[in-house]
Amino acid sequence: MKYKNIISYVGGILLSTVAFSCTDLTENVYDQIVTENYYNTKDDVIRATFRPFEHAFWSIGTRFTINEETTDQLGTWNRDGWWVDGQVWQRYHYHTWTIEDDISEWDACFTGIMQSCSVLDDFKELDPERFKMSQEEFDAFSAQIRTLRAWFYIRLLDAYRNIPLAISKDASLNSQGQVSPEVIFNFIETELTESINLLPQKQGSNGNGGNQGQWNQAGAAALLVRLYLNAEKWIGKPMYDECANYAQKIINGDYGFYEIASRWDAPYDWNNETCNEVIFGFPGSYGRSHWHYETDVYRWCLPANAQYYLGTIKQGGFNPKYALQPSHDIEGNLYNFTLGMPAHKFQKYPEDCRLKKYRNLGNNTREGMFLYGYLEYEEGGKTKKVTSPSNGLPLYIRDQVGVFHGIAPGEIPENKVSDMKNGDHNSGWHFAKYPFYKDEDEGKQEADYSEIRLAEIYYSLAECKFRSGDTEGAGRLLNQVRKRYYPTEKYQEYLYAPEGNAQLTENELIDEWGREFFAEGRRRTDLCRWNKFTTGTWWDKQPDADNHTDIFPIKRTTLGSNPHLEQNPGYDDISR
Repeated sequence: MKYKNIISYVGGILLSTVAFSCTDLTENVYDQIVTENYYNTKDDVIRATFRPFEHAFWSIGTRFTINEETTDQLGTWNRDGWWVDGQVWQRYHYHTWTIEDDISEWDACFTGIMQSCSVLDDFKELDPERFKMSQEEFDAFSAQIRTLRAWFYIRLLDAYRNIPLAISKDASLNSQGQVSPEVIFNFIETELTESINLLPQKQGSNGNGGNQGQWNQAGAAALLVRLYLNAEKWIGKPMYDECANYAQKIINGDYGFYEIASRWDAPYDWNNETCNEVIFGFPGSYGRSHWHYETDVYRWCLPANAQYYLGTIKQGGFNPKYALQPSHDIEGNLYNFTLGMPAHKFQKYPEDCRLKKYRNLGNNTREGMFLYGYLEYEEGGKTKKVTSPSNGLPLYIRDQVGVFHGIAPGEIPENKVSDMKNGDHNSGWHFAKYPFYKDEDEGKQEADYSEIRLAEIYYSLAECKFRSGDTEGAGRLLNQVRKRYYPTEKYQEYLYAPEGNAQLTENELIDEWGREFFAEGRRRTDLCRWNKFTTGTWWDKQPDADNHTDIFPIKRTTLGSNPHLEQNPGYDDISR
């Protein structure tokens, strides 16, 4: 079983329960050995270091929801009564959420921050020599936690902008209410720049191997790339030069050897701890934690009853929350939105290998990323089709949203409405970015979650060059990644100039971010950075009245717990 890293060391221990309060940022600890008695060996230090990492892995689901559900690529519409849920997903889509909605990114991130602060406070009281550790080794463990805490703060800065600063379980050391975005930004920057020199550098050229799930120098530098790329949006200060500087260092190998994988699916495959494109990943295993394969992430991106097509019956069924927003209206006409229409954006380059229908090939291999059309499988010597759980009729999955109910491909239904209230189980392509291999395959649900890929660094540097006017330089960088998707005979047509004939414009760059990082929990961030999130139009979505929805409101329950908190601008009239 693949789980070869140090984080597996803590897999069997009970993770402490941390209750976060905005009034008092100390943690309430239950069923945990008190600090002075807990740390007896070096192994205890290791366990404590990686305790917050399990929560961090779990929390990717909250980020996935707010950064994908609210944008132009994925959606959760009514499917014959499925996924109505009090219209909450419609409010996400229309950007009409309220402070009563359970937008839980705040809670998820601050829980991780307080777990991290608790361990860091403990470490300040420990003597490394007692555990037969050098100061350098001990500082590296602290840097792991500081980097993880910075990762949480980046998410909060992105989602809320105005947040408290907590650095300790001692409430007197933390802000009572929010601090300015600049203060949070500077704190993150300092934590990461200091941690880079304390963290280990990746060794060798066989992926992250036994160190998957641990921050290293490249991982911390990559977080600085994220921070600086979004600085203009988050604090009103362009820092593209700083972003480009760190991105180039990573590409140059200053922090260890990384390379773009030749296979598009290698960063998501069952053995992706050996992939040199993965800079940081959360270790996953079928027999242990695999949160990206659970609900609210990729398990909910496949059609109901898809287990018969995939050969994954023993692994359980699927609940189709997410699907691609449509490129075509009810009558089959192509929409003319600049944003959205993700299937059509992929089809702009029709020989993209990701466009093949997803199919398990056996022996831990697959082809394609999307599920569409009829999904046929063999059972009892007969060819069958996956059926709708609502009416038992064969599914024909379309790049449209409507009420189709078993009508033939190309046939137009009587109900010609296509919106969030009118859909069924035939509506919208589905996808499997991470493979769902057959029950008999050893690699089933064994993939680690690739939080940071080298492709992100190439794309970030390309955007910096594009913004500076170096369109050709940006195109060359993007092509270094894109060429793996296309046959070589199509390079002249598909690659960006000057290496090919494709033209890189602002809209094309935004589309390319969407193709490369499709369904990786970052689309909202990218649209916000380009000022498209509140101004853009896509399927069943008009521009917002203003830009206050670039960030989310603080929930009523959170506001009620701390009188020092102030509601984010634009939501004041619906606060306490």
